[in-house]
Amino acid sequence: MSPDGAEGTPSPLPWQRITVGAPGVEFEARPPGGDVLDVPDTECDGWSTAGLTVRLASVRGAHHRYYGKPRQDAARAVPHAPTGAVVFAVADGVSSATRAERGAGEACRAALERILLQLAWSPDALDLHDVARHAAERLRRLARGRLDPAEPSTAEVAGRYATTLVTGLVRPHPDGPVVELCRIGDSGAWLLDSRRGAYWPVFPTKTGSDALLVSNEVTALPSVPVALEQATLRLAPDQVLVVGTDGFGDPLGDGDGQVGALFARQLAAPPSPLWLAHVLDFARETFDDDRTLLAIWRRSPAPPR
Repeated sequence: MSPDGAEGTPSPLPWQRITVGAPGVEFEARPPGGDVLDVPDTECDGWSTAGLTVRLASVRGAHHRYYGKPRQDAARAVPHAPTGAVVFAVADGVSSATRAERGAGEACRAALERILLQLAWSPDALDLHDVARHAAERLRRLARGRLDPAEPSTAEVAGRYATTLVTGLVRPHPDGPVVELCRIGDSGAWLLDSRRGAYWPVFPTKTGSDALLVSNEVTALPSVPVALEQATLRLAPDQVLVVGTDGFGDPLGDGDGQVGALFARQLAAPPSPLWLAHVLDFARETFDDDRTLLAIWRRSPAPPR
């Protein structure tokens, strides 16, 4: 199958890595070292509720594959059946943290648990600041069991588990699904116009006019900014919510290059989870970070029989 999903003559070596521009050096990945038990090289997921379709994938970057390090990205999505909402979290463990992969995974789990609990308390309310504080506290609690001090400092927790986090939900609405999300750190979120192939950043990006501000003031959990970056928006019929770590966002840039065109084609309709992981693992010279991508589409109701 070709990179854009068209059928053709079967390749003798199917599913070879997609190349975008100049490829990086090819090599066989080394296994992650240490006591990493729940961080596979690649993972993916995909399912639909009555009103929404979810796909996510996370792949280990070339740098970590070469040096035998674990993937430090994480992503999770779960449905909330009573409201029909999809709750999600995407995290990118900070490379300087000694157990960044554990911090990313724990932050995602904590965020989802807190949002689901809030929805159980009050289905129409969402306190994302509370969600961020809960995720930060989970990292502190994790550190208490691993570090000598009874109450480790924020710097000590960050030194072990620092991570970015984008989390929130998409809930059905008669006028179109409503997205509520927040961000800590430099992971990103975009609205992809699947008709025009254009990407609209939900938060400031590294390539925008405020790039200096973003790159100089990145905060990661367990720190929670007083002015938490938050956004509320509605998902139009031709739009896809895309959330990704900078392993995806950096090669995407403004979305008007080869990577943007590739994913605009691939996300025009929900691909299979395995195919999304395959495409996300594209080869491009100098872009060797872990990559994680979560996408959510409006789902049209089934036509009456």
